[in-house]
This record gives sequence, structure tokens and C-alpha cells, in this order.
Amino acid sequence: QVHLVESGGGSVQAGGSLRLSCTASRVTVSEFSRRYSVGWFRQAPGDDREAVAGIDMDGRTYYKDSVNGRFNVSRDYAKNTLFLQMNRVQPKDTAMYYCAAAMGGLAEMEDEESVDYWGKGTLVTISS
Repeated sequence: QVHLVESGGGSVQAGGSLRLSCTASRVTVSEFSRRYSVGWFRQAPGDDREAVAGIDMDGRTYYKDSVNGRFNVSRDYAKNTLFLQMNRVQPKDTAMYYCAAAMGGLAEMEDEESVDYWGKGTLVTISS
């Protein structure tokens, strides 16, 4: 059972930056880096959860259109850690951000129904 823990959430003014981290435990580095894509989802109050960004075992990435060019997803394969660098943040980026892991490629990572493991979330609040 992979355990995901996020950190780095908080409050920042619009136009600023924030970096989220997520560390996976209860899984070997070898298995996690070779078998899992990882990514970030978010859910704003009253909205459905949506895929934000993801990265697969080979470093290929995807981004939600509204964050493309502002956010950067990366992973440290040797440390079972995933990052989301959020730049030029906007009030509409306010949400609970969830780390996720899916066995397979980016298609599985983008599909909420295919996610195998979830973190508990970290709150990001952007003020105007």
C-alpha cells in the first residue's frame, strides 16, 4: 500500500509562486519509479476534482490547459518524491491539491478513476 504525503501548501498573493512536494513511502524506489506515473489533482469548493499535471516513468508530462506554462511538474526518482512548482498563481488556482499515483502511463494518471493511491491533500489559497 503506497502512502503519499503532501507538503508545501499555504497562502500566497496572486502573481507569486508556491512549490508543492509529495513523498511516497511503503514502496521501493525501484518499483515506484518503474511502475507508477504520479501527478497532482485539485478540487476547489463546489467543484469536481480535476487533473492538473502529471509525469510518467519516463519523464513525459501533461498539464491542464489553464496551468500550462505556469506550473511545472517534476519528480526525483531516487527519492520517491514529486513536485509541483506553481508560478504566476491566480485566485482561480485556489483549491485543495492532491498528490496521486497510478500504475501505468499518463492516460491512467489523468483519469481519476484509474488512480491507485491518493494523498490527503494540501490547501493552496491565492489572494487577489
